[in-house]
Amino acid sequence: MTAASQIAIDASDTPDTIVRKAAHVIPRRSQVAWQQREVTAFTHFGMNTFTDREWGSGAEDEATFDPSGMDVDQWMRAYKAAGARQVMFTAKHHDGFVLYPTRYTNHSVIASPWWIRTDGCSEAERKATAQARQQAQSQRSDDPAAYWQARNAGCRNPQGDILGTYLKAARGAGLKVGVYLSPADGSEQPHAWHAEYVEKVRAKQASGQSLSIEEQATLDDGDRPPGGQGRYGSGSGIVRRTIPSLVPDDDRAAALAAHRIPSFTVRADDYNAYYLNQLYELFTEYGPIDELWLDGANPWREAGIAEEYDFTAWFRLVHALSPDTVTFAGPQGTRWVGNESGVGRTTEWSVTPATADPATAHGEGLLPEGASVVDIGSRDKITAAGVEYLQWFPAEADVSLRPGWFFHADEKPKTAERLVTIYEQSVGRNAVLLLNVPPGQDGRVAPEDLDSLSAFGDSVRATYGHNLLTAGGGRRDPVVRTLTDGRLTTAWSPPHSATTGAVTLKLPRARTFDRVRLGEDITRGQRVESFAVDIWTAGAWRQAATGATIGYARILVLPTPMTTDRVRVRVLRARSTPRLASVALHLNVAPK
Repeated sequence: MTAASQIAIDASDTPDTIVRKAAHVIPRRSQVAWQQREVTAFTHFGMNTFTDREWGSGAEDEATFDPSGMDVDQWMRAYKAAGARQVMFTAKHHDGFVLYPTRYTNHSVIASPWWIRTDGCSEAERKATAQARQQAQSQRSDDPAAYWQARNAGCRNPQGDILGTYLKAARGAGLKVGVYLSPADGSEQPHAWHAEYVEKVRAKQASGQSLSIEEQATLDDGDRPPGGQGRYGSGSGIVRRTIPSLVPDDDRAAALAAHRIPSFTVRADDYNAYYLNQLYELFTEYGPIDELWLDGANPWREAGIAEEYDFTAWFRLVHALSPDTVTFAGPQGTRWVGNESGVGRTTEWSVTPATADPATAHGEGLLPEGASVVDIGSRDKITAAGVEYLQWFPAEADVSLRPGWFFHADEKPKTAERLVTIYEQSVGRNAVLLLNVPPGQDGRVAPEDLDSLSAFGDSVRATYGHNLLTAGGGRRDPVVRTLTDGRLTTAWSPPHSATTGAVTLKLPRARTFDRVRLGEDITRGQRVESFAVDIWTAGAWRQAATGATIGYARILVLPTPMTTDRVRVRVLRARSTPRLASVALHLNVAPK
C-alpha cells in the first residue's frame, strides 16, 4: 500500500482495509518540521490591545491604535525564554484592523498615528504628511487604497509595518514564523446593515437583556460606521476576478505585466476577493510563512449577516504560492485540539477521518463529530459510515498565558508550574503547544509575564534536556543508542513485522526518574494503539504506566519517582508494525 498524507476511502473497503490505510497515512515534510518545533508563541496585539477588549467591532477609530513604543526584539527574547521555536502574529483579528500596509482597506495601521513619526522631520515634510493623510481620509469611502497611496508621504515610522517588523525580528532570532489572518471582519460589515444592527443592540440593552461581547463592542462604537468597504456578507455577485487585483498606482503592475510575479483567475464575491488579495500580499511580500492560521469564525450569522468563505479557492492559492506552508484547518495542515486550555487528548491521533475532500472546506467542519469530540481517530471513528478520506491532521493546542487573548492590565499570567503541566499535556500528548503571550499598550511583554515564561522554559529544559538513559555511557547498548540518537527515522520494531512486541533497555546503573517520554517515527505514520512501560524491581517486572496513542511524543508523568536499571516498553496493539523512535527517562526539575 502506498503511503500518502491523504488517502481516500473506497465504498468497497473493509474495516481492516481502512485500518491498513490509516497506518499508511504519513505527514508532509513540513508537517514533520512543524511538529518538531513543539512550541509556538502566539502574539495577539492589535486594536483590542488599546480598547481593552477581547473582541472588536470594526468601527474603531484608527487613531485609537497608538503604542507608546514597541520593542519586538524583547518579545522574541521572551518567546525564546519559554522555549518557542516558532512565533505567530495576528495580522488581522475579527475587528478587521490590519497591522501591515495592505492595499485593500483603509482600516489599517497606515491610518493610525503609529504609522507617522515626526521626530526629525522638516516642516515641509510634516505639512506634506498632513495633506496626504487628509486627502486619504476624504477619499476613503470610495477608494479602499486611499491610505495605502499615502503610505510614503512625509514622516513615516520605520516600524510602522508591524507585521514586517515582527517577522524580521523573529527570523533574526532564528524563529520560524506564522501569520493569523482572520476570515471574520467586522470592519467590512455593510454600513446600512450595521446601522440597523446598532439599533437592535441598543433596543436589546434598553430592554434589560445581557449583550454578547460582539454586541457590546458594537454598542460601544455605535456612533461610528465600520472602517471598511462593506464587503462582508454583502450579497455581491460571484464573478471572474484576477488575483492580485491591482489598485491605483500599484507598485506591482510592471512585475505582473512582465510575469515576474504570478496571477490567478478566480470566481469570487467581493469579500472572498478581498481575502484572497490579502493572502497574496502575505505570501508574496512577507514569505516564507511556515504556518498560516485561520479559523472559521462567522460571528454575525445569528444577527442576520454571514459570509460564505470559499475555502477551496483560499487553500488553492496558498498551496500555489507556498506549498510547504502548514495551514491551520487546511488540507494536510493542522487542526484545533478542541479546547482553549492547551490540553491534548490522552488518545491524540494525527490521522483523522474527513467527510469530504479536505481541500474543499475548513477542516473542523469535516471531522465527523467536530474538533472537540473525545475520540478523534480510533478504529471506530475511521471506519464509521460517512468517512470519505483519511488525512494527516495533527493537533495544535492553543492557550493564552493570561485569561484573555489580548493584554488586560487587571489580569495575571499563569504560573510557571501551570505552564509546565500544560506542556506535558500538549507536547506530551502528540500536539504542538500554541502559547499566546500578548504585549501591552507600551509595546512590551509585561515583566511578570517574562518571569513566568523564563521559569517555565528553564524548567522544561532542565527536566527534558537530559535523558537519563544516556547518562554514564548508556549509549553503549545498540538498542539504547537507536532510541536516544534524536533522529526520527532510526527506530526499533518488533521482529518479523509483528504488530506487538517488547524492547528492554539496560542502564549502566540504576537511575531515578518520574517522567517517561516516548516517540514514534512519524515519517512512517502513527501506529501504536496501546502500550505499557515496565521497570525491573525486586527481581521482577512491575508495570509503571500504560497508554494508548504515542505519535510524535507521549510524556507519562509517574505518580512518584522510580529507581531501576532496566526499563521495558511493550507495544500491546498497533495498526501495523510499530516504529518506536525514542525513549527517554527524566526527573522533574520544578520551576524556581
